[in-house]
Amino acid sequence: MFSSRSEGLALALPGALFAALVFLLPVGLLLAEGFRSESGWTIGAYVDFFESARNRTIFWRTLRLGALVTLAAAIIGYAAAFAIVSLGESARGRLVGLVILPLMISPVARTYAWIVILGRTGIVNRALEAIGLTDEPVRFLFTETAVFIGLLQLFLPLMILSLVSALENLPRDAIPAARVLGASWWQVFARVVLPLTREGLVIGGTLVFTGALTAFITPAILGGSKVLMLETLLYQRVTVANDFASASVIAMILIVMSFSANLLLRRLAAARRGARTGTIKARTLAAGTTR
Repeated sequence: MFSSRSEGLALALPGALFAALVFLLPVGLLLAEGFRSESGWTIGAYVDFFESARNRTIFWRTLRLGALVTLAAAIIGYAAAFAIVSLGESARGRLVGLVILPLMISPVARTYAWIVILGRTGIVNRALEAIGLTDEPVRFLFTETAVFIGLLQLFLPLMILSLVSALENLPRDAIPAARVLGASWWQVFARVVLPLTREGLVIGGTLVFTGALTAFITPAILGGSKVLMLETLLYQRVTVANDFASASVIAMILIVMSFSANLLLRRLAAARRGARTGTIKARTLAAGTTR
């Protein structure tokens, strides 16, 4: 422990200055480009961006895919986390290692693997032709479905790890007690598991949603120019059009969407916690009045 607060601040100062110089300052300068014009400061760049029907389509596609990937990751993540936590310590460690393993592989390699799987001569098309469901290859690549699958595979381990950590801290007698009192499995999950693991869900949801919004390699390879997202549009505006004003607008939109998602998840978790606390207080008050 530090003997005084000033010593702790002094030790944190070098790291804070480094982060400000290499991260906050460049990002701030980039974002300022979106409000700067020849006549002064304005929001004209944002108005011009959202006036374009193409840009609005890309914006809603990015938001929709990010939300769908986060929702699917939460559903699959809870099932996987329950399975992992229910195992013994040795088996649990091996499975957690398998979950972490994809994170050690380059996202580029993991994304290119989907070309082998989803391509016209890939594993999926060959299987469909072999069982007679189609006579010609189905186009999976350069579709929203391919981007969704790639993003889900890319960020699902982050959700699983967050939920495993939350479920490990869940009281062991909470679920059996709820079942003994007559709660169904859905009621156990909605009223016991979900409130007690909300922090893990918030962390995992933020990581997955933010990652899905800002990932570039996967949408660029699996979506191409036919399924543009904000991050690929940002790359085009900088490298092809040399339009830093539009690029700063897109960067600001991505930052706002990421922070808004985290704030929304935290508000939902706090609302559930507040409602649960109010219910407990009301029941306590009613019991006291009855007595």
